[in-house]
Amino acid sequence: MWTYEHSIETNAEPEAIWGLWADVRNWGVWNADIASIQISGPFEAGAEIVMTPAGQDPVHLLVAEATVNELFVDEARFDGLLLRTIHRLGQGERGRTRVTYRMEITGTGADQLGPQIGPAITADWPETMAALVKLAQD
Repeated sequence: MWTYEHSIETNAEPEAIWGLWADVRNWGVWNADIASIQISGPFEAGAEIVMTPAGQDPVHLLVAEATVNELFVDEARFDGLLLRTIHRLGQGERGRTRVTYRMEITGTGADQLGPQIGPAITADWPETMAALVKLAQD
């Protein structure tokens, strides 16, 4: 298994962050890497998201879990790998909101392929999360 986690704290309320997450069609407002995005229905477990990063092929995601104002988990599968991203809202210091993204890559060859593909996928998380919380605070 390969894992990576990044957290950021904000004065934004969890409801404000959740509102931005649930508005999938507008993720490109705070995630500059998204060229296009679609969702199959409401933002809840079972929804399918097709996200096309700039200059890349579409990525098919399944919302595996969704708990309003707490967390959502999306999963992508390819070449025998499961890429699972946990997006969590929690209690930070001094009443702030802690936003955490965690990627777990498992499956056949994850120990070898994870370190090759994981850092490329997660490299923009600090900037993307900073843009997310900035928008949520406005």
